Amino acid sequence: MGGIVFSADEAARAVTGPGSPGLLAVARLFGPQSVRSDGSMDRAYVGSRVFAEPAMRRELDAITHPRLLALLRRQMHSAVADRPTAPLVAVEAPLLFEAGMGDWFDVVLCVTAPPQLRVRRLGDRDGLPPSDATRRMAAQLPVEEKMARSTAVIPNEGSLEDLCNAVHAALVRLRPGLQARLDPGETRPR
Repeated sequence: MGGIVFSADEAARAVTGPGSPGLLAVARLFGPQSVRSDGSMDRAYVGSRVFAEPAMRRELDAITHPRLLALLRRQMHSAVADRPTAPLVAVEAPLLFEAGMGDWFDVVLCVTAPPQLRVRRLGDRDGLPPSDATRRMAAQLPVEEKMARSTAVIPNEGSLEDLCNAVHAALVRLRPGLQARLDPGETRPR
């Protein structure tokens, strides 16, 4: 749609990248086995610990959330300064409310799907067994609360094109004047 999009997951990877202060703090918390031989964080190991031990998840969040929030703020401010006429700036953030970003935006879209579909998608994307995917979902704010705190809810049970069309329609409905600011030819997904 001609907007600028950032990812909280990518920001989290950046602030725990090889040699970063974030990764050093993670290694102090989880031990040397949390760093792979190539210097990157062993996300599978850290994930197995934080989703089995809620206190460890809170400590990891205390390390990563301030860093990723600061990075996202810098990215957003820079994007607005570089492209002040962009029709929108969006952040994809699965833990938007948990990380304290709920009040950063004019519009919050909650994209959701039935639990069994989310479990399958997590398994497909990350290679997680259903029990691990379910544990990760349970560690998040309940989806019903996310839906209640969002401006709009977008069901994501169909194709990518269906999802894109639903997001487009919601944004145009929720942001009067947005349609006129979209790049020509970018008003509908392809």
